[in-house]
Amino acid sequence: MSQVPPDPDIMDDPHGGTAQADDGYVLTDEFVYEVEDALEAEDAERVAELVEPLHVADLADLLEYLTRDERHHTVEILGAGLDPEVLAYLDPAVREEVIEQLGPRGLARALSALDSDDAVEIFEDLDEEFQSRILATLPRAYRTLLEESLSYPEDSAGRLMQRETIAVPSAWTVGETIDYMRESEDLPDDFYDLFIVNPKHRPIGAIPLSRVLRSRRPVRLTEIMDTDLHILPVEMDQEDVAYQFRQYGLVSAPVVDEAGRLVGAITVDDVVHVIDEEAEEDLMKLGGVTETDLYSAALDTAKARFSWLVVNLLTAILASVVIGLFQDSIEKAVALAVLMPIVASMGGNAGTQTLTVAVRSIAMKDLTAANALRFVGKEILVGSFNAVTFAVLTGTVAWLWFDSPGLGVLMAAAMIVNLLVASLSGTLIPLGLERMGVDPAIASSVFLTTVTDVVGFFAFLGLAALFLL
Repeated sequence: MSQVPPDPDIMDDPHGGTAQADDGYVLTDEFVYEVEDALEAEDAERVAELVEPLHVADLADLLEYLTRDERHHTVEILGAGLDPEVLAYLDPAVREEVIEQLGPRGLARALSALDSDDAVEIFEDLDEEFQSRILATLPRAYRTLLEESLSYPEDSAGRLMQRETIAVPSAWTVGETIDYMRESEDLPDDFYDLFIVNPKHRPIGAIPLSRVLRSRRPVRLTEIMDTDLHILPVEMDQEDVAYQFRQYGLVSAPVVDEAGRLVGAITVDDVVHVIDEEAEEDLMKLGGVTETDLYSAALDTAKARFSWLVVNLLTAILASVVIGLFQDSIEKAVALAVLMPIVASMGGNAGTQTLTVAVRSIAMKDLTAANALRFVGKEILVGSFNAVTFAVLTGTVAWLWFDSPGLGVLMAAAMIVNLLVASLSGTLIPLGLERMGVDPAIASSVFLTTVTDVVGFFAFLGLAALFLL
């Protein structure tokens, strides 16, 4: 009987895995330290004993927590016992290391054991030379499957779909279908719906597996099938696929080629991954980075971030130029230099709040041309309320701080101007970029920062030059 880590929070699972700790996580710090200690002691038997009960997702997390050398040693200890499904859960940078260690033949064996959707996800990230070496070692049928999947656009339904599906003729009965599923050895590991196809192999209906099990054997499939199908073309973008699942509460959906023939299916577990990936991508873009780089080399990470830092430098110089225009005014009143960062900072934060909501709403298709005017109007109202509130607050602080009523009024006026501009920019910038075909998640924050800094400094210093000095 397998042993589990001697952690009081991790207990035997009657189904062969490890139960979750009270906080929901199997991999406690103590468990990771114990694996590291076993690796350092060269105790291969203990390492294998510790990781054996882990779910493949938890094993993938463990490999990511370890250092490169520890990871290499762990994979070496597991050898042929390493579950190929672990590769599907690994971060791409870590997966690349493990694949390099497995070699072409080891990876070919792993891919052959995976569902087609997981195999394609792993295979598509390899360079062309390594792909060619892998294809040469695969059976002809599996090689053809991978090559066909790679012929579809990246991030499309064709790349995302699972090729193994349950497609049955419309003339069959429930009994014939059940007998077929019992006798067939080439069924998907997990499936939720049966797809009913006509003689041209085009889907005409679907039946949840639960309904099949509840129906009597003589009943024909056409009598119990759902005809309201959400059919996905192979070239549909995965973001649109995720929208279909979220909008209509789908568990699985058929994928068809240009001729309308059933070529695969997408299941909800694939879509959960897409939703997580798209949300992460939008978040990374808002921060000026293209992808999660936790496991990437430091030099690669620096190169990836460099371009957006250059753009930010140029926008910062523009803001400095505006400040330089009022150099004489600043020299006359040191209080202006003390207070002007407050105006710019408040505008940037207020605009970022609006921008975040707008970009996410656009990505989720909740914000479109049909309701854009209403959204802009609401954000202007919110911005107006905050502008007046913080104008009174900061104006009072400036008045009391420097004992100058005029400076307080100036501060309040500049705050109102910048917060209103920030609210308007936070909505119009992403909407305008989306209208021009530019991903608003990438460029919106740079433009917004520029606008709020320039307007904030210009409003505050300009009003000071006109009315205070």
